[in-house]
Amino acid sequence: MEKSLTKIVILLFVAINIYATDLVDLYRAKGLNAVEQKLEDSLKDKKYWSGYLKDKNIDFGYYEDKKYVIVTQKELGELSLYEKENNDFKLLSRNSVIVGENEGDKFLEGDKKTPEGAYELVDKKTQLDPFYGPFALVTSYPNVFDKTLDKKGHGIWIHGMPLNEDREKFTKGCIALDNPQLEDLASKIDISKAILLTSKAEVEKASKEDIALILSSIFKWRDSWKKSDIEEYLKFYSPNFKKDDGSNFEEFKDFKRRIFAKRERKRIKFSNIDISPYPNSLNKKMYKVLMDEDYLSPSVKFVGKKELFLEILNGQIKILAEG
Repeated sequence: MEKSLTKIVILLFVAINIYATDLVDLYRAKGLNAVEQKLEDSLKDKKYWSGYLKDKNIDFGYYEDKKYVIVTQKELGELSLYEKENNDFKLLSRNSVIVGENEGDKFLEGDKKTPEGAYELVDKKTQLDPFYGPFALVTSYPNVFDKTLDKKGHGIWIHGMPLNEDREKFTKGCIALDNPQLEDLASKIDISKAILLTSKAEVEKASKEDIALILSSIFKWRDSWKKSDIEEYLKFYSPNFKKDDGSNFEEFKDFKRRIFAKRERKRIKFSNIDISPYPNSLNKKMYKVLMDEDYLSPSVKFVGKKELFLEILNGQIKILAEG
């Protein structure tokens, strides 16, 4: 009873403050479920998201959880740190860096190339060989999308310079900057709230059109998932979709058809949605989505991270990889 009352209060608060008379009238005529459905429908509406994004700077992405964006432009040998502040990005620092000896995107172990993409910072390593400076920030390379492309290699770090000797003006694939600047970078961020964008040249900025499309499509995708509408659900996937275990789209479709055929009731909630532009060497307009997922059905309970790597093609999102 208390939970139900709380839900009513919250929905009515939203109605009065956002939709005012329309939703109050809907509640009076058709009840709470109709109001909730109206709000759910708004999340699937690109126009709603376009209005929501109107006064926000989303050049480096849309973030509900992340606070820091680190942008590395390989050809310029430059690393810039931005902090998400209110509806804008504030430049905190910009420094020269050295990157992999060879040009291009990383695909092979030992190719001495710095990868291109969007990566989490997953650890801070200390007590390293003095060659790497005082510490290193570990990236999530290879990520789920990298694995679907069968990219090899590991140990891509942001690290410092040798403590007691000179070094060549390139790395084996890592990003390296002077030690005082590395320490300054680390002091300014919480690595769990940071995203690293690495690109050949200037990072192509996100557009509000793209972000509104992605946000509305995520909730349409979720709706088809909740309803076990397999045909609608599969429309959000690229024919080139692959799992990181190597399975292809046809295998994925067969698996999902079997699961959806059970017609189980599902609760699926998304929160803390982060959307990053995804630099890549494939000439695709790509984005990475990372969000919290709370999933409950009679057979499965999951609370954790959902990650999507998607392409925008002909005004639609197409999921290329999922984790």
